[in-house]
Amino acid sequence: MFNSNAPSKDDLPTSRQLAISTVSAAAAAVVILATIVLPSEYGIDPTGAGKVLGLTEMGEIKAQLAEEAEADRVQQMEAPAKTDLPKDQGTSLMETIGSFFISSAHAQEAWKKEMTVTLAPGESTEIKLEMKAGAKATYSWTAEGGTLNYDLHADGDGSTTSYKKGRAQPGDEGEFEAAFDGWHGWFWRNRSDADVTLTIKASGDFAEMKKM
Repeated sequence: MFNSNAPSKDDLPTSRQLAISTVSAAAAAVVILATIVLPSEYGIDPTGAGKVLGLTEMGEIKAQLAEEAEADRVQQMEAPAKTDLPKDQGTSLMETIGSFFISSAHAQEAWKKEMTVTLAPGESTEIKLEMKAGAKATYSWTAEGGTLNYDLHADGDGSTTSYKKGRAQPGDEGEFEAAFDGWHGWFWRNRSDADVTLTIKASGDFAEMKKM
């Protein structure tokens, strides 16, 4: 076993030497802090040495980046949610809106034929669809400027029938099924004292829309 000799008192530093060493270390630390650490990390250059060494600019960039990162963090924490709806509900809402516009577009494209006629007071008109027995048609008509009397009826192959009638009506819409082969449609008369503009739209299984 190796035994080292204990140092003598003469080999140990004195209290004065220890104090000088401590003060020197502290002074060196202060110098390093002032000339290197503060300029390079925080952009603070109390002695001007950091600028000479190019450390101050580095510290300023670091400090700016830190401020921007903190500002972004605070903004993200304070920013309100983009929507109060849950994700699934938001998606459902968008799908509903999309379906609405698509349905509207299809509805506009659905009308196979359309006619407009202006009727003077006492004047009448008849517009019919050529259809086969069992065929179906959907319709919508409106009277702008007044009301009209009407009769939705059919004739063909020696047969006649009336589906629907009305007096002083501003419009009507619905669907009917052809009772037999022939012409199926409307007779309108303007019994008012002013011109009335009639617009009829129809879609379905018919070959032709014709003003009789």
